[in-house]
Amino acid sequence: MQISARGDYAVRAALSLATAYPSLLSTQAIAAEQDMPRKFLEAVLADLRRAGLVRAQRGAEGGYTLARPPKEITIGAILRAVDGPLAGVRGMRPEETSYDGAAENLPRLWVAVRAAVRQVVDEVNLAEMASGRLPGHVRRLIARPDAWEPR
Repeated sequence: MQISARGDYAVRAALSLATAYPSLLSTQAIAAEQDMPRKFLEAVLADLRRAGLVRAQRGAEGGYTLARPPKEITIGAILRAVDGPLAGVRGMRPEETSYDGAAENLPRLWVAVRAAVRQVVDEVNLAEMASGRLPGHVRRLIARPDAWEPR
């Protein structure tokens, strides 16, 4: 799985909003805290707003806040809001793929890959991520000896 810059920025911005929740944060404050370009951040926040994950308030005291409590927003929801489906194969959903011959069973593997990604990003919410108290199954994955090794 490749996390795009847009996805990375969206999760980081949402974490900033989660730590400030329910207070408002300006794009300038988020951009400064997370060291990201403000214009790009504004576009990412617009995607999150359209997805119903953040709310915007205009005016001198305006800014952004999460639309729901941090424990109700998963990392997966944020990634989907800015990048679409989590796992695709040549622009298709894994279950839409079909192959003949030696590759006929490959769609099952693609579906398993998507399920594995979902098991992490759909089961970790902003509150857990911001506090560092990740679910046990995620902590076990991180603790695997090969987890931090590049391949």
